Amino acid sequence: MPVLVPIRQNFPHRALNDVASAVRAELEQSSVASHVPPGARIAVGAGSRGVSNIAAVVRATVDFWKSRGCRPFIFPAMGSHGAGTPEGQASVLAHYGIDEHTMECPVISSFDVVSLGRTKLGIEVVASRDAWASDGIFLVNRIKWHTSFAGAIESGVTKMLAIGLGKIGGARIYHAHAKKLGMETVIRSVAEHVIEGGKVIGGLGILEDAYHDTAKVAALPVSSLIRCEEELLRVAKSWMARLPFPAVDVLIVDEMGKNISGTGVDLKVVNRGVMNMFNPWPDTARVERIFVRDLSTLSYGNGNGIGVADVVHDRLLEKFNYNAGMVNAVTSGSLTLMRVPLHFASDRECFEVVANSVGKFDPEDITVAWIRNTLELGSIAVSRNLLETISGDSEVEVAGPERTLEYDASGDFVNSW
Repeated sequence: MPVLVPIRQNFPHRALNDVASAVRAELEQSSVASHVPPGARIAVGAGSRGVSNIAAVVRATVDFWKSRGCRPFIFPAMGSHGAGTPEGQASVLAHYGIDEHTMECPVISSFDVVSLGRTKLGIEVVASRDAWASDGIFLVNRIKWHTSFAGAIESGVTKMLAIGLGKIGGARIYHAHAKKLGMETVIRSVAEHVIEGGKVIGGLGILEDAYHDTAKVAALPVSSLIRCEEELLRVAKSWMARLPFPAVDVLIVDEMGKNISGTGVDLKVVNRGVMNMFNPWPDTARVERIFVRDLSTLSYGNGNGIGVADVVHDRLLEKFNYNAGMVNAVTSGSLTLMRVPLHFASDRECFEVVANSVGKFDPEDITVAWIRNTLELGSIAVSRNLLETISGDSEVEVAGPERTLEYDASGDFVNSW
């Protein structure tokens, strides 16, 4: 069994002291409400990702529109998530603390859409009927890298204008076109077409630091929304947390889930692609084998992304809602993400299978890293031999005494991360 050393990555702390106050100040100094008359019904879109302080951000946004004499309501802008049902999507928002009671405004969840015609590329565009019937649409989302493609626009408000606003029907259309055109091209084409419709008044972009703390909020007026998001994405990428070593044989991940990443685990952390691609990202640590131990309760059983793992613990499958993951995978067209890998009833069996498949005959040569999830990379446990590969330029320090990986009577790890 490997000897593990706990390490800490010392990223810059950028957390805002008062997130709600920062949101109010940012919106008040912006021009997003300059052409919105009192009494207007404002559709505020919120998503399904595990965004830090999302309830506080959305509530502050709602309160801003109320202060302008408007009548805001919230709608889920999350494609096929929430098991692909309106009730499931409302439940996801409620679990994040976003419901009619906490927000003091209506939350309207429906899959009804209206057609907005076709983009210049011939892509059919649809949008939430409820949102499009409002006097203005304002979207709230985190801006960050996307886990499965790279571009100047990836995951954020612009993507929500397409896939979130389009509900499950739009998500299916856009993912299908992305197979030929590429996801960034589709997102841009659809978002530009939606903006031309005149309903969108802007959005609020959220940036998180390497500790998953809310670090910046930015009002995005519709006139410069896409350009501003490109600038913010460059900042978000520069703050990205990564594994601090060049390669690892076995990566142990305590939990995966939709609240952590759209693909369950961040593919740009574990170095995988959506089409069974191994180590496609050149600036990411090379990972040979992945062992995932559990599914986050905030994923609502959606195990989409399980196919990224080489081995999973049976406890993950016990929480697995096949239909929820299947709807998500079919909508995105990434079917391999739902392939169930080898699975066993104990950590011992899982670990031994992956450790014995990396092509090393001496157990002391096998490198191991253990993380909680791909959002939380500040604290990691690494094998002693892996510690030796970390660059001296990295802001990494040993955070405690080393310990040997041990099992209990049932074969599970004694010390969970």
